[in-house]
Amino acid sequence: MSTDRRSAELTTLLGIDTPILLGPFGGLSSVELTATVSDLGGLGGYGLYGYDAARIEQTAAELRAGTERPFALNLWLPHVEQGEADVTDAEFAAAVDALRPIFDELGLELPTRPDRYLPTFEEQYEATLAASPAAISFVFGVPSPEAVEAAHARGIAVVGTATTVAEAVALRDGGVDAIVATGMEAAGHRVSFLRPAEESLIGTFALIPQVVDAVDVPVIAAGGIADRRGVRAALALGASGVQVGTAFLATNQSAATDAHRRAIRETPADRTVLTRSMSGRLARGAANRAVRTIEAAGAVAPFPVQNWLTGRFRAEASRRGIGDLQSLWLGQAAPLVRSADAADVFAELAAGLAASA
Repeated sequence: MSTDRRSAELTTLLGIDTPILLGPFGGLSSVELTATVSDLGGLGGYGLYGYDAARIEQTAAELRAGTERPFALNLWLPHVEQGEADVTDAEFAAAVDALRPIFDELGLELPTRPDRYLPTFEEQYEATLAASPAAISFVFGVPSPEAVEAAHARGIAVVGTATTVAEAVALRDGGVDAIVATGMEAAGHRVSFLRPAEESLIGTFALIPQVVDAVDVPVIAAGGIADRRGVRAALALGASGVQVGTAFLATNQSAATDAHRRAIRETPADRTVLTRSMSGRLARGAANRAVRTIEAAGAVAPFPVQNWLTGRFRAEASRRGIGDLQSLWLGQAAPLVRSADAADVFAELAAGLAASA
């Protein structure tokens, strides 16, 4: 199949003009950036990690007020990694104690154990279906047949996310309409679900052609793509489109702090790290003081406990502009980021589509 036909299949599926997707940022999505990418002809994506039903409803209303074009909403599927389990009170106390220096520095009280760390998936999914986005994308697994059927019944496309060929095949067999093949270069969490993330670290440009050969649905390339050259390469390897995170996260329209944007512009590719320190799950970002402090303490609680705990100080650090104590997620293509305006980033990426035609 030609590049044009592959891209046309994806754009038709999603109801968009250009096969450029905004990566959905858990905790860092903004209505403005999502609407901007959609208005430009791509598919704006918004991450709903941690949102309850009321917040999902409110966010969807804001997105519809911000754009008349299609957008996607992203959910984390319930997934238990090897070694993850609910912590005991003693284990919770040990995890809090490991973070004590950071809480003390910020003058924050040590957190006490909450009734729950996250809303239920069922609550989130019901509200997401009611929001009726053009697409729902999932990470950390294969949505159930019932979830896929419920989306399709409402005319909503279902997009899965794979870090290996085996995961892509599982998603295809699960009935998804398209697959994001995300390489180890990408920012944020490694969303592996069949094997541990440390055993699923495949580079984007090795992963794409193998996934394309293995499945018969559109494949969207993600990870290490920040300019026209990355787009051109992804399409040459069989991708139907691209999903871009870091380059858009660095723009003025994103919800990133100024400190986070500076980190994107100043962090060399070989200075990003894969760490479990901030959330309990493996993620790529800058090795700031928070990461170093937590790793030195040697006590990282499993997800979602660690993510909830660090969230207690990350919010305050963001408010104060202290980048050293935030989760500074960024990918290995960060040094390629050139623009602070989302429209300019989109135009640069779209130039790669024209070059591939």
